[in-house]
Amino acid sequence: MNPRQIHALLEQVRDGALTPDQGLERLKHLPFEDLGYARVDHHRALRAGFPEVVFGRGKTPAQVVGIVKSLSRQKSNILVTRTDAETFKKVRRVARKAEFNEAARAITVVNDTEVYGEGVVYIVCAGTSDIPVAEEAALTARLMGNDVRSSYDVGVAGIHRLLSIRDALTEASVVIVVAGMEGALASVVGGLLSVPVIAVPTSVGYGSNFGGLSALLAMLNSCASNVVTVNIDNGFGAGYVASLINRKRAR
Repeated sequence: MNPRQIHALLEQVRDGALTPDQGLERLKHLPFEDLGYARVDHHRALRAGFPEVVFGRGKTPAQVVGIVKSLSRQKSNILVTRTDAETFKKVRRVARKAEFNEAARAITVVNDTEVYGEGVVYIVCAGTSDIPVAEEAALTARLMGNDVRSSYDVGVAGIHRLLSIRDALTEASVVIVVAGMEGALASVVGGLLSVPVIAVPTSVGYGSNFGGLSALLAMLNSCASNVVTVNIDNGFGAGYVASLINRKRAR
């Protein structure tokens, strides 16, 4: 539950739309619910601004279903990352609004469509092979209530492709750059802009790419001072942090 939802619940109790016992039933699983194999953190949205996100890899379909069912009681948005179509089919039985994004390898359930971002989160990736990670970032940022725009396959091997979208990039509040190989795109984008640039190294590349390590080290050593770097293939982390940067602040 987020603060707005709890406030609305308390108003319902005050106005008599819910009895105190019904209100208590809604709140009884705060701050977490113990499922035996997982302790679902229902307090996460209050503390961090977004509900707990489920990392699907390593979990059985039944475990993912159980966690999604628990999260569904809070009527907030739900995100399951690094999952597959078979798990989605089972999740759909308990969450009819669930959708599967094949490119991002993620399941989403949208219950909250409010816009929380002040500006634009812009996502670029160097090559077509980087799109799955870029889509994970885009899906995360969009689910967290942001205006998300993207341009793909604008790597430095054809720098004119990047320069063709320079005007669009200048409208962004924060930019996510996804790149494998040598990871040079992040520094180039950072050098063109005055906003935060979140670099995401990917595991795309040949032997000495070392599963994304070469791109990671290049991005960590960027000479563009506005570039920060997340872990290899961590599109989710980039989308989440970009959302926090872009989030409206209480006046």
